[in-house]
Amino acid sequence: MSWTTPPPRRVVILGVAASDCHVVANQLIARFLRDEGFEVENLGACTPVEEFARACVRRPEAEALLVGSLNGHIHEDLRGLREAKRSGRVHCPVVVGGNLSVGSSKSVLSDRRLYALGVDRIVHDPATLPIVLTELRTAGGRAVDAGARAGAAWAGHARAS
Repeated sequence: MSWTTPPPRRVVILGVAASDCHVVANQLIARFLRDEGFEVENLGACTPVEEFARACVRRPEAEALLVGSLNGHIHEDLRGLREAKRSGRVHCPVVVGGNLSVGSSKSVLSDRRLYALGVDRIVHDPATLPIVLTELRTAGGRAVDAGARAGAAWAGHARAS
């Protein structure tokens, strides 16, 4: 009889942006990812960049940091992200999703601002997260042509997540 060890679980860190207390989608996404075989460290709601950075330091095996927002203030909430990445405290790709701007008008400019803050990927449909995480893993954690993706994502997803 041969014993096989299960493959190591893929670790992601999940949380809701600092000014946002919406947790229902956060809990659903955590459950979905766990059902897909991921180990999820869920930081919950109202998570500042510094708390995400501490989680990344604690979990060097994390392959992505997932940040959700429903109140639309994610641009302000992620102001310290670029510095956290530059210092190496956030070592993995950052993926954001949800309602990413205030009001009903969405634009490519909003996505570009997020990429400028240090976001590596914007997800408009949480069901695509396993695919996105695999793409990022295959690319070695590097964002692949973020600017082109912003335009393509906007063209295909004119609705709010």
